[in-house]
Amino acid sequence: MGAFSVEIHVRPMGVGDRPSAAVKCLADTGAAFCQFPGSVLTSIGVTADRHVPVVLADGTRREQPAAWVEVRYRDLTAFTLVLFGGENGLALLGAHALEGLGLAVDPVRKVLEPSRFPLA
Repeated sequence: MGAFSVEIHVRPMGVGDRPSAAVKCLADTGAAFCQFPGSVLTSIGVTADRHVPVVLADGTRREQPAAWVEVRYRDLTAFTLVLFGGENGLALLGAHALEGLGLAVDPVRKVLEPSRFPLA
């Protein structure tokens, strides 16, 4: 119910003067992490520095290369782990980035909105 896409900007961590890449991605609270096409990430200088065990929607288990990046949505910025996806896969804005940005998904209105998160 209520799947929608948003455009975010991504760049390597710690290089504020480098250009970012715009990525249109599905706001997906069911995904823990972001996933962007590997070619987009490598084109802006992001290199994988770890592998993260994941379970795909069909139940398949595997490890995906990953790295920390800076993501920006409008005037909000956060650092998040991003998975290197295939060229034909969905670009996903996952729960970790959404929470880091202080945003919640409103699936009815199909918008991201500021939110408060419980501490306990």
